[in-house]
Amino acid sequence: QVQLVESGGGLVQAGGSLRLSCAASGLTFSTYSMGWFRQAPGKEREFVGAISWRGSRISYADSVKGRFTISRDDAKNTVYLQMNSLKPGDTAVYYCAAKKLSYGLTKLEYDYWGQGTQVTVSS
Repeated sequence: QVQLVESGGGLVQAGGSLRLSCAASGLTFSTYSMGWFRQAPGKEREFVGAISWRGSRISYADSVKGRFTISRDDAKNTVYLQMNSLKPGDTAVYYCAAKKLSYGLTKLEYDYWGQGTQVTVSS
């Protein structure tokens, strides 16, 4: 049974930082590309960033480029999202997702999802 468990969310002031983690189990992590998505109240779930299964390709949404960094540790079956210079507009539930092998930028491409972790940025 595949499980993705996010952690690291919380309340932070604008300009602050958080690091989200997503621990995976029940799959061969090194063969999965991993994505981060977020969903704010009343809005669609949107792409934040993704890292390929080899870690050689990384993409970010324009809204977070230069502020967020994705990384992965295959020895720990974990993907990370380092979020710096946070803004109130980053407030959302953040989800990690897994996709076998090839790299994906849209939520429909992903096979497995975590339960999400809340990030709230106060002004």
